[in-house]
Amino acid sequence: MDLTILYRGPLASCDYDCPYCPFAKRRDTGEQLRSDRAALERFTAWAAAQTGDRLSVLFTPWGEGLVRSWYRKALVELSRLPHIGRVAIQTNLSGRTGWLAGAERDRVALWCTYHPGQTPYERFLGRCRELTALGVRYSVGVVGLDEHLEEARRLRSALPPEVYLWVNAAEGQTYTDEQAARWTDLDPLFPYSRHPHRSAGLPCRTGESVVSVDGDGTVRRCHFVRAELGNLYDDSYRDSLGPRGCPRDVCDCHIGYVHLETLPLYDVFAGGVLERIPTRPVRIPAPDGLVPPDPDGITFPDPARRTLPFVSR
Repeated sequence: MDLTILYRGPLASCDYDCPYCPFAKRRDTGEQLRSDRAALERFTAWAAAQTGDRLSVLFTPWGEGLVRSWYRKALVELSRLPHIGRVAIQTNLSGRTGWLAGAERDRVALWCTYHPGQTPYERFLGRCRELTALGVRYSVGVVGLDEHLEEARRLRSALPPEVYLWVNAAEGQTYTDEQAARWTDLDPLFPYSRHPHRSAGLPCRTGESVVSVDGDGTVRRCHFVRAELGNLYDDSYRDSLGPRGCPRDVCDCHIGYVHLETLPLYDVFAGGVLERIPTRPVRIPAPDGLVPPDPDGITFPDPARRTLPFVSR
């Protein structure tokens, strides 16, 4: 089996307090942190034992994982295993990076977000330079708020040209064509983030070759669909894997819509889907394979593509 796992344990605390972020608004107690560590260590042990499968893992914690030693240890240990194709994590890059010297650089990667106002620009840029010196694959991005634009431009000019700088559309924000053009100048793929993607009934890799796993081992097709497929630790999820149509009307988060078969993003990010690194520099005026967005701002996939029946599992 070739399976991509998005793991999200109970960790919910962060060393930042971004006003636009819906996550990480909790301060974890010592007991909660111990529970998160135990859950992660259980998952890491399970992944290490699956030598008959090929796994790729993206950690998507509610909070900041890399300030916790157990996340750093998990990335290093998993990166050294030959049956792990890639292990990556979403991070604000606030912590030190030297520990990555112990990881297998061909398998470990970071998806980094710059949060202006939460960390000094020079400190964040310094962390990026450390990753470059270590030979670690990484992408860098920002939330597309007007107040972040100049900082994002400054960062783009300072980063090596091979480092992809992505832009996430701010939640709930509508962009005029003029605003969108400014962000697209920084991130040619911003048009994919600008509008939600209509997904109802359309084929998606989630639930077939991509799954979401929580700290208890509950397996779901993705973070945004609550129906359970089984549990990781008793193998009950395996019989539930298979093609299925998306039960949601729209998908508006990159870690969800990147897996839609009606979008060409597996080709765009070939070899770098988990860490959000395109296979080569991309310059496109609009998402390929899409018809123009409708007046309510929802992007339609190509209607010629096939749909699948809705299933609850």
